[in-house]
Amino acid sequence: MPASARLRRTGVLASLVTLAAALSLAVPASASAAGTWTEIGSDRADPLTESQGLASIEVPAGSPNRYTGIGTIPIGDSIRGWNHVGDPDASYEGYYVEPYQEDSGNAKMFRVQAPDGSWSEYVHTLSPGEAMNNSWVAIAPDGQWMLSGEWGTMNRLLVFPTPGENSGTSPSANLPQAATVHLDHAVKDVQGCDFSGPTTLLCSSDDSDGSLFGMTRPLLRIDLSAAPGGSGDVDGHVTALRPLPLRSACSGTFEAEGIDYDRRSGILRVIVMSPSVCVLTDSKTYKFSLG
Repeated sequence: MPASARLRRTGVLASLVTLAAALSLAVPASASAAGTWTEIGSDRADPLTESQGLASIEVPAGSPNRYTGIGTIPIGDSIRGWNHVGDPDASYEGYYVEPYQEDSGNAKMFRVQAPDGSWSEYVHTLSPGEAMNNSWVAIAPDGQWMLSGEWGTMNRLLVFPTPGENSGTSPSANLPQAATVHLDHAVKDVQGCDFSGPTTLLCSSDDSDGSLFGMTRPLLRIDLSAAPGGSGDVDGHVTALRPLPLRSACSGTFEAEGIDYDRRSGILRVIVMSPSVCVLTDSKTYKFSLG
């Protein structure tokens, strides 16, 4: 190759390298660039006490993981109509929150255990147009604010002050909605979300038809434009990461349930309940690590 041609080729390659570097700075990293959530194991999920949600507890140190199911609902709450519990969460400071709903009415309830072990209940009166479902809560890393979601196909998540931990809340006063997360892509039947970082949520969807993301029952990631709080609405960018495992000795309809990201180990866990009678035998809490 003549020297002049080699110089021209070298110049073209240098220009391409420079352009690629500029594009890498200008274009946000894709979901695949952040790694893949790979299944690393599973545990049986008890259909009575582990069928709705789960939370890893950091305070006090050495606390066992918590689960929710129809068998964990206190009798007194069930008698008063709070007969469905969703996916719970716990804060860095040791506040543990369970979401409750009733068959009819105009309110939701959040049952809270403080670090000293005491329990209290906070009721939220539905805002105009708000669905009554109370499927999950996700406490932001700052502990002062939490997110919740509604059932069905939605383009938003709801922001509340964290009951008990946020000093502006009281069991004797209505727990108000503080803001909204506006999603850039609809989500369907979200059963649980948990923060994996200050502005990143991982969510389990029970979407059974797959029309929104081209996969059924996906694991979702939602990247927020800012940390949620009481100062205004924020935007959320939705990415479908992978379908959740659907394995059972029975055929039929699975149900994706709650989710938990353990900040200490980096392990993600998601509950999937099996179809038919196999709900009793081979429902699973699947474990994932980020590869």
